[in-house]
This record gives sequence, C-alpha cells and structure tokens, in this order.
Amino acid sequence: MSTASATRFRFSPSHKLARLIVVAHGAAGGAVIVASQNARLGWALAVLLVLLGIAAARDRALLRGPRAIRGFALEGSEEISLELARGGTLRSRVGARRWVSAQIVILTLALPRRRALLVTADMLAPEAFRRLRLWALWGRLPGVASMPREPAST
Repeated sequence: MSTASATRFRFSPSHKLARLIVVAHGAAGGAVIVASQNARLGWALAVLLVLLGIAAARDRALLRGPRAIRGFALEGSEEISLELARGGTLRSRVGARRWVSAQIVILTLALPRRRALLVTADMLAPEAFRRLRLWALWGRLPGVASMPREPAST
C-alpha cells in the first residue's frame, strides 16, 4: 500500500463489547465489596466502578462520547489517522506491539492518553475486519495480483 492513498475503516457500535466492559467492571466492584473491611466504602467503590464501566462502554464500544473514535485511516505500515466523533482527527504512529485474533485486533498507539485501539469483529464489516487483521499482522494490505504475461512469440 502506498502512503499516498489511505484505507479508511468506519466503526459500528459494539453491544457485545459494551456488555463485556460493564460486566468486567461489575465483577471488579463485587471483588471490592468482598475484600473491603468497611461495607459502606466497599459498596461506594463498587457503584463507582460500575458507573465507570458504563461510561467506558458508552465511549469506547457504543461510540457515543464526544471523544469516541468513529473510524480511522491506515496510511502506510505505521501511520494511522483516527476520526473522532466531534469531527476532529488525530494522527499517530502504530507501535510494534499488535495483538491479532479471530475476533479482536489491538493496536498500540503513540498518543499520550489513549495508548491502544481495540477493534472487535462486530465493529467492522467482515471484509474490512479481515483486511485490518492482515494489515496488523503484515504491516500492509493485500494487493491485487497482476495478470500473467503472454509468452513472447518468435
């Protein structure tokens, strides 16, 4: 892929990821209640953890926050341009640490606040998610094979 052309990806909200985030924060809240010596403090921290999970799910999975990333463009093997919900863009370099599975791609970013971009399979169309996985693994998108040449006649 050349650096002159960027490949764009547009996210859809992920309700599965939102549920997972809230459940994980709820489990952490439950652990705080069990481990806390002070029952009121434990319950207060548990409620705050669940509220934090709801806020994170709203922003990261449901894409409803003003700083939510709604899409991105790949510009070469290490450059990414993030499209924010409020209309702005952030440019960053993608770190060498990338994690790819059948359902999740995690890209580390060189940004001060958001250090990783997590993309689940239900956030993109199947073909777009496949292309993202290939880019994350190999640093480039698959090209179109050229037609075989005709043998020269003598």
